[in-house]
Amino acid sequence: MTRLFATLATALLILSACGHEEQVALLQDGKPPPTIWHIGPTEQGKIPFRVLDSVNALRSAKGLQKVELSGALNSAAATHSKDMSVQNRPWHFGSDGSSPIERVQRTGFTGRMTGENISESYEGDVETVAAWMDAPDTRAIILDPTARFMGIAWFQEVNGKIWWTQVFGG
Repeated sequence: MTRLFATLATALLILSACGHEEQVALLQDGKPPPTIWHIGPTEQGKIPFRVLDSVNALRSAKGLQKVELSGALNSAAATHSKDMSVQNRPWHFGSDGSSPIERVQRTGFTGRMTGENISESYEGDVETVAAWMDAPDTRAIILDPTARFMGIAWFQEVNGKIWWTQVFGG
């Protein structure tokens, strides 16, 4: 009798799970809210190469030369990502009044800075690159034919918000 009761209880539990759909509240634009993407230690080493591969695939599709990662540009991007968090606003100027060009020069990069993309989001690297490609001004920076080097960095706050900075140089 106990075995029969256990079998029936298990079957009832399985059946109760069927047909239950989780309702997701949609935003005003009809899309689901973004999920918070937490950057763990494993992801930290993968992100720069995933972004580089994405950017180079986009550039190759347009017949453009691939870019390579630059430690100096990564450093400039990291400094600015942290600084945007401190300022709590996504913009291209540092809290000390520095411009993107000045920040790149401070790192010792000897080339010419060709552009900077920034973002404040809860989304991951792939979604952020896709968002940059959706806007004409940031897409033009990624597809600048004079770019030869790229830096990418982020700063993630405890609440999950990510401040992204991508810098290109020639």
